[in-house]
Amino acid sequence: MNTTRQTLWRATFLLTFFVAALFATAQTSVDTAETISDTLATADDEPAPSRWGFSLNANPSWQMAMDKRVKQWLRKKQTFTIAAELHHMALPTDNDAFASDFGYPTITAGVRYAVNNQVRMHLQRYAELNGESVDVTAPYESRLGNTISAYAAFARPLLRTPHWEADYALNIGLGYSHLKYNPHNDIDNELIGAHVLIYFGAGLHLTYHPVPEWGVRAGLEFVHHSNGALNRPNKGSNAVGPTLGIVYTPYYEAVSNHPLRLRPDFEKQWLLNFTLGVGAKTLLEDWNITQYHLPADDPDYATEHFRLYAAYSLQADVMRRYARRWASGVGLDLYYGTYYKRSREVDHFYNFMGEKYSPWSVGLALKHNVYYHNWSANMAFGFYLFRRMGREMTASETPYYERIGVHYHFPRLGGLSVGANVHAHLGKANFTELAVGMPITL
Repeated sequence: MNTTRQTLWRATFLLTFFVAALFATAQTSVDTAETISDTLATADDEPAPSRWGFSLNANPSWQMAMDKRVKQWLRKKQTFTIAAELHHMALPTDNDAFASDFGYPTITAGVRYAVNNQVRMHLQRYAELNGESVDVTAPYESRLGNTISAYAAFARPLLRTPHWEADYALNIGLGYSHLKYNPHNDIDNELIGAHVLIYFGAGLHLTYHPVPEWGVRAGLEFVHHSNGALNRPNKGSNAVGPTLGIVYTPYYEAVSNHPLRLRPDFEKQWLLNFTLGVGAKTLLEDWNITQYHLPADDPDYATEHFRLYAAYSLQADVMRRYARRWASGVGLDLYYGTYYKRSREVDHFYNFMGEKYSPWSVGLALKHNVYYHNWSANMAFGFYLFRRMGREMTASETPYYERIGVHYHFPRLGGLSVGANVHAHLGKANFTELAVGMPITL
């Protein structure tokens, strides 16, 4: 597969997350317009408060070394982020069952800019040249690129009083880094290997409202950027730090004294879910060979171009939807990896012989879905029952796996869903996939 086709593949998978974020914002806008119209039509005394607010935030943070290797070459860690967010909230007068069950959460569209160019990386490197080990350590420190991200966020309240509010927030979106790994002037930047990135974020916040319409917010936030294994390197940028901001909340008085409680009007049900995924990945093993085991004069030494392999999955889950917002269950996962032949070649490169290989893997996983209107966040934690990918690949993986994704459901199509998942081993992306699912009520 040539470079142009690989770029199109990667852009397709990553763009799915960005489209999902925009779709969420657009859907919220439509729902808001309908809700405001209904509320104004029934209001006798005073108009309903605006459901729209905004916030401005500053976030000094530090890069995290997620493994021992990163600790060895991460020299400077400080970053700084600013963010602007547009918020929307359903109100108790809207008769929104999902909003009521979640305690009237805040739906957000945001943009954040991370100033990362103070982060420095420097790795001691060696390569083979004429049969001898040669020190090829770069004469400079590599930098992490500044990143701009667009995202959608879901913030659920944990506490609300007339003056105090506590919440947690989960973010998903797309980022762009102006710098990425290259062997010419950023060779030790093993954190970011692509310009276009997947963005995940999580935060805990405490807000003080001197008046209902305004608040001062402080908290702790975690931010992750990576390319979902669609290119190498892909250790990912992980930053954590405090945040401080100002928020405008014209809707706050309407929800501040509203109790956080579940509505009883939901019928529990059993579901049989089938999901088909088509994904892609690059191999960590290819990265290791080209970086650390090729002669320095080899044309593929320290390359930034890696072959993209197809990965397929089929999931069959039995789920109990015991609440409007939640469903949990267990599922059988079947995987087909076209890269199993390359795994054999990698083992032969290291003189590992006699291993068994198969493109098929089977896993048993615990599943949990969180629903909000037509959207769901899907999570899984599983163990491989069968997997034969050779010695080197098995050594770099774990016997268990995680999967997280975002899906949109079409009620008129029987709940059919489309979305994207990231499959990972101990938080390290294995592949990114587009997925189509179909639930069957039992």
